[in-house]
Amino acid sequence: MAPVHLSRRSFLASTAAVAASVAVPGCSPRASGLPQGGATSVDAARDTGPALAARMPVAFVGHGAPTLATDLVKGADLRRWASAMPRPRAIVVLSAHWEDAPVSVGFRSSNALMYDFRGFPDELYRMRYDAPMPDELGRQIVGLLGSDGSQVLTADRPLDHGAWVPLLHLVPDADVPVVQVSLPTRQGASNLIRIGQRLASLRDEGVLLLGSGNLVHNLRRLAPDGSPVPGWASAFDAWATEALEAGDIDALAQAASVGPDATLAHPTWEHWLPILVAATAAEGAPVRFPVTGFEYGNISRRCVQFG
Repeated sequence: MAPVHLSRRSFLASTAAVAASVAVPGCSPRASGLPQGGATSVDAARDTGPALAARMPVAFVGHGAPTLATDLVKGADLRRWASAMPRPRAIVVLSAHWEDAPVSVGFRSSNALMYDFRGFPDELYRMRYDAPMPDELGRQIVGLLGSDGSQVLTADRPLDHGAWVPLLHLVPDADVPVVQVSLPTRQGASNLIRIGQRLASLRDEGVLLLGSGNLVHNLRRLAPDGSPVPGWASAFDAWATEALEAGDIDALAQAASVGPDATLAHPTWEHWLPILVAATAAEGAPVRFPVTGFEYGNISRRCVQFG
């Protein structure tokens, strides 16, 4: 299984110029009905909503541009999806926007957010997402990831936009505890597979494992939202769909060398690799795609639910 080598990629100022064109004008968190705060204990999350499933599914969300936070049309797709899933006791997020190695587990000292983008509408920098901070679960994750002697670090780190932007729609009341875990992308695909294997047992405890990235993601070739999808983007998205339906972890791990037009689909690979962790943690569970389509020309919105 060939390792995938990656480099960090942040949103460019030019991305903001395209994305801002579809932001909801004047939309503040209160005006949009998006959350201002949430419960402060795991018990509060346990005692509301539908009963927990025997085993939680695994999910991957195509988080797209930060303007998803205030886009009520695209956000509605995520809300519909979440309403059909069992309510989790807690959520563990692996976002394309945290690539620290060795693998790190986030412990938040406050509910401040990371606004890790620039040039976007002002309302995005005023957004809040006050999800509970489950330190006990964080310590459990440290133990799981380090159970074979691997080094695991901890960090005082706010949620980045790959976590809080989709969660604004997936859990709009911000009343489910959230832990973020880094993707040690430079350590290769085999290490990411190991992380998925170690975290899989949390599904039996009502924990939703959520990868956040995009199955196709080329910021260098953005186009206005609603533009035709280039053939290379649709081809890679279709190939990824087939690999996921087949449960082909080897193909997902070697996407850079076996996927069609791979260097166009992912000039850098950080937005792809959350799906590798999610698919591994799913342990062969059936796959469905609750959200599909593209935005800004080539950015795949495809979301995946395993189980």
